[in-house]
Amino acid sequence: MTDRRNRIIHVKLDERTVVRRKPEVEHERAVAIFDLLEDNVFEPDGFEGQGPFNLHLSAEEGRLNFDIRTSEGLELTRVALPLSPFRKIVRDYFMVCESYYNAIKKATPSQIEAFDIGRRGLHNEGSDLLCERLAGKIAIDHPTARRLFTLVCVLHIRG
Repeated sequence: MTDRRNRIIHVKLDERTVVRRKPEVEHERAVAIFDLLEDNVFEPDGFEGQGPFNLHLSAEEGRLNFDIRTSEGLELTRVALPLSPFRKIVRDYFMVCESYYNAIKKATPSQIEAFDIGRRGLHNEGSDLLCERLAGKIAIDHPTARRLFTLVCVLHIRG
């Protein structure tokens, strides 16, 4: 059984660079945070069993920052990843999502399904990349990676 201390109990996104987001993006963000808080595995290297954790996510100066804090908000550690490996997959994911949302309005069910399959495939690819980049720094499971990748995508939206 997974140690219930190795989990995230609060997520804060850096809102300094937030632009007006489409309702679909806001919905995806809200669902990702809700699902993440309901069920996740999050084990920062060197801090196993010291949670649960608060996580502050930000993207600045070409880096994705995971500021990891105690449940009381005290800083524990920061993990920074280069954003450049994520740019292409996030861009492709946004393009497919846009096509998917447009297809919902006027396409046939089989066309909608095709866009949805592509969207889920890119999402899985981004989640796998996130797991790879966090290896040795933060242990996460695949569902946690998927939800975090959604939030990484939200942080990529700029004005």
